[in-house]
Amino acid sequence: MTIREIRLLGDAVLRTETDPVTSFDAELRELVTDLLDTVTGRPGRAGVAAPQIGVSARVFSYAVGEQVGYVVNPVLTVDWTEEQDDEEGCLSIPGLYFPRRRANSASVTGVDQHGEPITVSGTGMLARALQHETDHLNGELYIDKLTGDVRRQALRAVRSAPWAQRG
Repeated sequence: MTIREIRLLGDAVLRTETDPVTSFDAELRELVTDLLDTVTGRPGRAGVAAPQIGVSARVFSYAVGEQVGYVVNPVLTVDWTEEQDDEEGCLSIPGLYFPRRRANSASVTGVDQHGEPITVSGTGMLARALQHETDHLNGELYIDKLTGDVRRQALRAVRSAPWAQRG
């Protein structure tokens, strides 16, 4: 089992849109294995995107309840009929949680490590994870969409966090 180190806010790879996967080879299979090991290897993890382990590829893994898997080249679809505004956190912003509005229902379509089509759909926490991890592939972090006092609190907390990378 290979649990990869998580990149923290301040690392440029987290702010860069990822490249679509075009080679379905041993390197991709190793990346998928590492992503799955990294998300399931420690308790409390709901998802890990490739940029969080330093790889600019459109792949993420998820582990929400009994649902564990991954998606290559995901395309996100959300249904805003119902919303959720729960606390959200991120492995790349450790120890900080803030309320973030998300759609309560989401799906991603993509492919598996062999290029075969897959779809993952969910509500609640799984929907949140699918949205959160897809954001990572676009170079976005959950705190980017916070507003008002919550955003100010989050930015203050990030600046004072012991892990914050100072330039």
